[in-house]
Amino acid sequence: MIQEAQISQSVVAILEAIGENPAREGLRDTPKRVASLYQEIFAGIGLDPLEALTITFDEKHDEGTIILRDLSFYSMCEHHLLPFYGMAHIGYIPTNRICGVSKLARALDLVAKRPQLQERMTAQLADAVYRGLDADGVAVVIDAEHLCMTMRGVRKPGSRIVTTAIRGPFANGEIGSRDFLSMLQNG
Repeated sequence: MIQEAQISQSVVAILEAIGENPAREGLRDTPKRVASLYQEIFAGIGLDPLEALTITFDEKHDEGTIILRDLSFYSMCEHHLLPFYGMAHIGYIPTNRICGVSKLARALDLVAKRPQLQERMTAQLADAVYRGLDADGVAVVIDAEHLCMTMRGVRKPGSRIVTTAIRGPFANGEIGSRDFLSMLQNG
C-alpha cells in the first residue's frame, strides 16, 4: 500500500535538498501531486498478473497464433526511478482457452506498474500468459525507450531496447521465433 503522507514528506525533503523552496507557489502542491502520481504508476506492486487472466473462454482455436500488437505501456526503471515506455506485442498459441484481449493489456499493466527492469517485465508477462491461459506457446516482445539513457548518462535519445521472452513451441523451434517476429513486422 502506498504511503502518500510519507511520499509527500520525502518530496519536500528532496526539494529542499536540491536547493528549492517547497513553500513557493509553483511547488506548494507538488508533494501531494507526486504522492498521487506514485499511487497510479506503482499500482501493480504486490499484484499477480495471473489475476488479469482468470476469466478465459473455452474455445478451440487451432488456426495458429493469436497476436495482440502495439500495446503501449509506461514503467519505471528500478535503477533510477525514471520512466521507460514503449510497445509490447504478445502472441500465444491457445490450447483450448482464450481470453479477451483487454485481459492481456491488463496483465501488461500489472507487470509494468512497479519499479521494473524491462528484461524481467518481458519474462513476467510471458510467464503469466503461458500459465494463465495454459497456452501451448507464448512469445512476448517489448520495445522501449528508457529516459535513464536519453536524458542523463550517455544521453542517446531515440535509442530503443528490445527484449523477448519465448515459451513452448516458439522456444524449442517447432514454430520459429523469427516467424513470430516477421508477423509482428508485417502486420
